[in-house]
Amino acid sequence: MVLVERSMSECSDDIDIRPLELADLQRRLSEREENEAEPGKSEDGGHMLPNESGNRFFSAVFGMVSKKKKDRPLRKEVLAKMRWKNAIMKARNLGDPWEKFHLDTYKTERAKRHRYNAKRQRWVVDEVAVKMEEQPFNHGAMRECYRLKKLSNFQKDDWVRAHNYVGKRYMDEDTPRSTYFEDVRLQMDAKLWGEEFNRHNPPKKVDIFQMAVLEMIDREGSPLYHLEHFIEGNYVKYNSNSGFVKSDAIRMTPQAFSHFTFERSGHSMIVVDIQGVGDLYTDPQIHTSRGDDYGDGNLGTRGMALFLHSHRCNSICQSLCLTPFDLAPSELEASKKVADLLASAKTIVRGTEEMVVTPIGDETKSIQEYLRTRSLSSGYASGDDKPRIKLTSISSVESYDNSSAQEFRCEDSDKVQHFPFLHKESDDYPMLSESEDSAINSAKRDMDMVERGRQRYDSMSDFGSESSTASKENELFNFKDMVQKRSRPSHVLGEIEHRKMLEELEETKSKTGGSILGQIHLDLAKYHELNRFVEESETYDHEAALYHLNQSAKCGILEAIITVAYLHMGLPHNILPDIELDEDEKDMDVGFNYLLQAAEANDRGAMLHIAKMYDTGYGLPEYRTVDWKQAVFWYERAINTNTEDEEGNFDATMDDPQYQLISRVATMYWQGGNGLEKDPNKAGEQFSWAAELATEAMKGKLASKYYMQAEEAWAECEEE
Repeated sequence: MVLVERSMSECSDDIDIRPLELADLQRRLSEREENEAEPGKSEDGGHMLPNESGNRFFSAVFGMVSKKKKDRPLRKEVLAKMRWKNAIMKARNLGDPWEKFHLDTYKTERAKRHRYNAKRQRWVVDEVAVKMEEQPFNHGAMRECYRLKKLSNFQKDDWVRAHNYVGKRYMDEDTPRSTYFEDVRLQMDAKLWGEEFNRHNPPKKVDIFQMAVLEMIDREGSPLYHLEHFIEGNYVKYNSNSGFVKSDAIRMTPQAFSHFTFERSGHSMIVVDIQGVGDLYTDPQIHTSRGDDYGDGNLGTRGMALFLHSHRCNSICQSLCLTPFDLAPSELEASKKVADLLASAKTIVRGTEEMVVTPIGDETKSIQEYLRTRSLSSGYASGDDKPRIKLTSISSVESYDNSSAQEFRCEDSDKVQHFPFLHKESDDYPMLSESEDSAINSAKRDMDMVERGRQRYDSMSDFGSESSTASKENELFNFKDMVQKRSRPSHVLGEIEHRKMLEELEETKSKTGGSILGQIHLDLAKYHELNRFVEESETYDHEAALYHLNQSAKCGILEAIITVAYLHMGLPHNILPDIELDEDEKDMDVGFNYLLQAAEANDRGAMLHIAKMYDTGYGLPEYRTVDWKQAVFWYERAINTNTEDEEGNFDATMDDPQYQLISRVATMYWQGGNGLEKDPNKAGEQFSWAAELATEAMKGKLASKYYMQAEEAWAECEEE
């Protein structure tokens, strides 16, 4: 091969192409030091080099590398750090909004601060110094608010830098002191659920005010106050404990958070009454399935029903794979306006949210206990971008695919000393997420903590020791427990599958009761009957009421089962008494099967209906015939029923006295037929028993009649 030497006219650049040697790098470093002494820059940002052919190639390559470095975008971690620094600097430069009230001139008072640790379920007491206004500056329906400042345990008489707080006191002086502690426990438990929500990485994290009880020990009677940080901003109420959703401040995150707590707790509770500044909430309310804790605001399943009736799933619910609550078509049509408002919300899901999947194991332990264990060991901290332990795994995904969720496609006391669990601890460690500051004061305190070189602990470590020393075995146990404590979906199909699974695992022998979701649907049917969702002059939605009644029956609620059975069989019923099905809507098969299910659940009235239908044939479906053997079975079961049914009820009205039922059984044994073998001896025994009961009931004539029939039956035995 012959190399042809090209002239300057044949080549655009006079470049001497040769391998790069170590001497070139050494020369480049020395030239760079000289250029730094006498700086000069080229247009592309590279350093000027002597115009020699040996250096031109090296200069071009170096310039390209420098340009790439310059154009490379900053990492997300760097940008997030810069934003935090800017936010902290802005917060430090802001003045004290309460400076004009001169709280530092008020008398310093000693107080005991009672804080509740929701993870460990215990109270911590310490002594603090505060300055409080003498008169309230605002009030609500039940409490009045006082401005106050509190010194941190890290400060000494520096009232200028003391944090701003609000002291809240019930205006009713007869309010029990225990109410203050119950309110704090409620809010701290709700805060724990906020942390659980954040671990699923929603588009916007939420937090709930740190709240404590302040006992003014220097004052007569040691009055109590609720202690919260003051925060500036637009205070908005997003939903209430009675299902209200503010339409002109429609937001997705508060509603998704409430929905999340319902599913994640396995329907055992729901956090509502969401209000606050942005996604920093205060004064929430918790409804529980029992409805006997968390104060008078706990409406139980009725409160859950009111929220779910007004809630429409949004993109955050979908990204977390929360299932929509079943509503009637007429209810969905009436809520179309809410759906349109949700479509205009600005929050955008990122596709990185963690799914809330269906249960795969026993749910005998308290979900609240599980959350405490999880918060003390692993998972998301309130500010983490990624989970410390991934929530999804092969087993959890498989359980999701094999569960009912495969039907749902995911689109994207009077005195403080009466509380024996109070004890003292230092203030050196934060209680929960230690978000006891407002957004502004928290930033100030963060900088103070950094300047002092003091270690901070997040909500995961709590007191700074247990998390760091947790063994791998404990982490694996907590992870297994976490997978087993999956939530239950909000739709009826998932509830039916869950109940079938429990039956297959033989974890429950009852055919009815125990379904919180079913009770919620029954409550909605009753709310419709009470005209809860219409104006006074309007008639309630019969279609929606029947829809929820049927959903409740599918979930195994005995009261609903009996009502649906009576509706199909044309019998009088207590729930929705003004509704009757048309003849083409009645289904005797459905009615009989529901009635049989109620009888198996020990409902005495259903037992008697089934027995009479098998006895006389009246009301039986076409595929069933008169069967005295079955009639005797259900008569005897009704006679011997003197306990509660599966839902804890007992029909003691006795429309059919026992002596009448026993005499009917005796008659069938005496006559025989329709699948029942004739037995005069047993008939005589039954007649004699009926006579004894009639005598006790002061029915002398009937008793004589039964004694005579017993003698006749026994006489037939002697003849045979």
